[in-house]
Amino acid sequence: MSHSNVNKGILRYGWWSRTNHWIVAICFVLLTLSGLALFYPAFFGLTALFGGPEPTRIVHPYIGVFMSIFFLIQAVRFFTDNLFRRYDVQWVKHMPDMLSNRDDRLPAVGKNNAGQKAVYWIFLLTVPILLITGVVLWRPWIADGMPIWALRWAAMIHAFTAFIAIITLVIHVYSAIWVKGSVRAMTQGRVSHAWARHHHKLWYDDVVNNRDPEGQTRPQARTTTTPERPKEP
Repeated sequence: MSHSNVNKGILRYGWWSRTNHWIVAICFVLLTLSGLALFYPAFFGLTALFGGPEPTRIVHPYIGVFMSIFFLIQAVRFFTDNLFRRYDVQWVKHMPDMLSNRDDRLPAVGKNNAGQKAVYWIFLLTVPILLITGVVLWRPWIADGMPIWALRWAAMIHAFTAFIAIITLVIHVYSAIWVKGSVRAMTQGRVSHAWARHHHKLWYDDVVNNRDPEGQTRPQARTTTTPERPKEP
């Protein structure tokens, strides 16, 4: 299947990348709801979504481990695309233009801009911290054997890190909705040529020059020509 098609657009995310992304996203939302219910009395009513306080306490860490596994897979797949480049510095300097919808002044970027890369690295930092501190707090398997000071520190770090991750998620979702076409990329996988050229010019150039959007090189497409009929004398 061609990754670049005039009618269907350009493949930005394959089916596995999209599936992986939504598994992580759904798990994160469930963790946010159950975590708020467990940590903050004002949100205790959210435990009803999981069948009550006890089921919420039981299911929360299991969802966390499940999400961490799929996040690791996603982080490895998207690592190269999220390495910072020189043009990212220029993009950050033009953030006022982006916030003012002056996209024409933004420098050309690759598959991800500096903002998207920042989201990636924040999650790459926060998810392992949440996993480690969450394991320390895991009752009855781990927490019952931990000293009280370790539990207190783990709870504090877990709550603070979760706050950062939740805020980052909110910004990520808002940005995806704000930039029209971004949500379609993660639901249908494809974006229009105009969208790719406008928002991610360097990545677009890679695609049209025979680079797979998922980071793999594609063989050159064969071209066939119809031989000309000899002219009649």
